[in-house]
Amino acid sequence: MRTIQYVAKVLEELNRTVDFIAGDEADRLVDAILKSKKIFTAGAGRSGLMARAFAMRLMQMGFEAYVVGETVTPNLEKEDLLIIGSGSGETKSLALMAEKAKSLGAAVGVVTINPESTIGRLSDIVVKMPGSPKDKADGDYKTIQPMASLFEQTLLLLYDAVILKLMEKKGLGSGAMFARHANLE
Repeated sequence: MRTIQYVAKVLEELNRTVDFIAGDEADRLVDAILKSKKIFTAGAGRSGLMARAFAMRLMQMGFEAYVVGETVTPNLEKEDLLIIGSGSGETKSLALMAEKAKSLGAAVGVVTINPESTIGRLSDIVVKMPGSPKDKADGDYKTIQPMASLFEQTLLLLYDAVILKLMEKKGLGSGAMFARHANLE
């Protein structure tokens, strides 16, 4: 198969994923973001990269958004929201984070393949996604992609869809967001 044909296959897989996303829960995540004082995003590995991209867009919309683990990240408080992206929902460091956030009275949201996971059970909002956890290549959702690639790609697309819904609700366009784009690059 030619390399470009793999792109077509990946796009087919991504196109199918929309039917497997918990749409009502995604809407609840949007509402929780709108009600929160500060939003914190977290993820490990490639999911963590998607969390960083999501936090950047939230900041560009004017939300007080942070990536957990950065030196400039402030303390989490009761009115805040922690959003975790974790395919397995069992990443130990993220589970501890969710536990700590709950103990501080903050809301926790997770985007995961496994809603019955440790993080899923700790979360107030669980957005179920398709994909195969990286340790189970033959999971419930078949993919040609290695490890958790399909989950990570779909995670970014979901985060971008959440941004679009937030833009709609706040009446924002790209121009308003661009005004908050980094300008020291």
